[in-house]
Amino acid sequence: MAANEQHYTLPLPQFDKPVKLLIVVAPYYKDIADNLVAGAQAVAAACGAETEVIEVPGALEIPSAIALAERLSNYDGYVGLGCVIRGETTHYDTVCNDSSRGITLLGLQGACIGNGILTVENREQAVVRADPAGQNKGGGAAAAALHLIAHARRWAGARKGIGFRAEGGHLA
Repeated sequence: MAANEQHYTLPLPQFDKPVKLLIVVAPYYKDIADNLVAGAQAVAAACGAETEVIEVPGALEIPSAIALAERLSNYDGYVGLGCVIRGETTHYDTVCNDSSRGITLLGLQGACIGNGILTVENREQAVVRADPAGQNKGGGAAAAALHLIAHARRWAGARKGIGFRAEGGHLA
C-alpha cells in the first residue's frame, strides 16, 4: 500500500529576498481545509515566506482566483488548497479534472503554483492527507510553490536568443 512507502522530499529552498505567497483555499470541508492551510503556512514560515490566505467557494474557483491575483497583484507564488471527496455522481471527476487542469495551465504560463487540492475517495483519506503532523499535503503544496519560485528567480536574468529572433532583434 502506498501509505507505507518512503518518499524522498527535497530540502526547502533558501531565499535572499522576501517571498510573498498567496494561499487560495476552498473551505468546503472546513476542518480539512484548516489543516491544509496550517501545513502550508508552517512550511512557508520555515522559508521565511510571508503568506496571505483567501477563501473561494469551491475547488473550481481556485484557478480563477490565482489567475486574477497573477494578473492584478504582486505575489511570487500561489498555493491552491481544498478537498474533493468522491460522491455518487460524475461531478467529482469534473471538479478534480478541471481544477487540476486550470492550475496546470497557469503553471505552464509561468505562475509558480503548488497544487494541494486533495482528491480522495472518503473523508478518512482526506483527514490523513491534510494532517500537518501526518502526510501534510498542504505543506507539500507550499514547498512545491517555493521550489518553483526559487527556480524562477534563478532563471529570471538568464535570457538567450531563442525562437525565431536572432541576437540583436534581427530576423535571420
